[in-house]
Amino acid sequence: MSDTRIKSTSITTPRPMRPKQASTVEHSMEQSAEKNSPAPTAQPSARPAADPTARPTARPSAKAAAGFAALAAIGPATWGTTYVTTTELLPPDRPLLAAALRALPAGLILLALTRRLPSGDWWWKAAVLGILNFGAFFPLLFFGAYHLPGGVASTISAVMPLLVAGFGIGVLKVRPTRRTLLAGLVGVAGVALLVLRGSATVNLAGIVAMLTATTLMALAVVLSKRWGRPEGTSLLALTGWQLTAGGLVLAPIALTAEGLPGHFTGANIAGYTYLGIIGTALAYALWFRGIERLPASSVSFLGLANPVVATLAGLVILGQTLTVWQVAGLVLVLGSVALGQSRSKAPRARA
Repeated sequence: MSDTRIKSTSITTPRPMRPKQASTVEHSMEQSAEKNSPAPTAQPSARPAADPTARPTARPSAKAAAGFAALAAIGPATWGTTYVTTTELLPPDRPLLAAALRALPAGLILLALTRRLPSGDWWWKAAVLGILNFGAFFPLLFFGAYHLPGGVASTISAVMPLLVAGFGIGVLKVRPTRRTLLAGLVGVAGVALLVLRGSATVNLAGIVAMLTATTLMALAVVLSKRWGRPEGTSLLALTGWQLTAGGLVLAPIALTAEGLPGHFTGANIAGYTYLGIIGTALAYALWFRGIERLPASSVSFLGLANPVVATLAGLVILGQTLTVWQVAGLVLVLGSVALGQSRSKAPRARA
């Protein structure tokens, strides 16, 4: 309707007379533009297939990208405090309950605040992302954490940038650069030095669970980049959809398999509140914003902040100490994150 009004106005509203010379020049410019303009099917407003849902048409400046990366890194940094929060504040031996109470209450709160539900194909898209990010990821993560030393679990999760690069080839049609692959390998080596111990033992089921969880999260990163979010929908609403979907899957499983403890202490309530509001609702909203604004490969390296903060939390809160090898690993991890954030030319879509 807006196009029709514009045409009607241009016909019925008299235009002021302009000098003949200006009119002739304008006419010549219009003819030149028509002659050199591309075919109607290749309009400049079309979004590239490699990232069809990217909101900003222009690649963000270095300063803006650094700001988006800093905010997105708050998510993994907050997740790095999950282990110490769980061991110090939550009731023991209830990982599924912890996962359900992280996801469902936070999702319902965001739904109440935003007052918006999915529509169209976003019902199943939100369900898929919710299961990948929460419904399946959380239980596998806790299973791996309970069956593996923290160092082994963190090292396995450090392969996510490499998995994102692999999924990006098939989903986003973007080939990883050598810099990205090198940064991914450096990150794995750095995390290994940071968290592994010589006496670490492995459990096959735990390794499979942790690798599966990391793979699902990497796939969720790429699909989130591919689908973006519907027009007019806030990031808080999109986060609420996913948290609610994942929480609805987790809640009946947790109640059936583990049940509720006899009572909740003040420390338990504080732990669940922190994990649900800060470590989940806020952290994932910032994480999803980073996915939306940054290349998928760049945001995946921010996940390495998780083991770094987990190590520092143990150092500060639990009184642990760092060895020379751990310091070297910390340096490698930080270098990997910086290398992974190096900006390059935006990828072009291929037919």
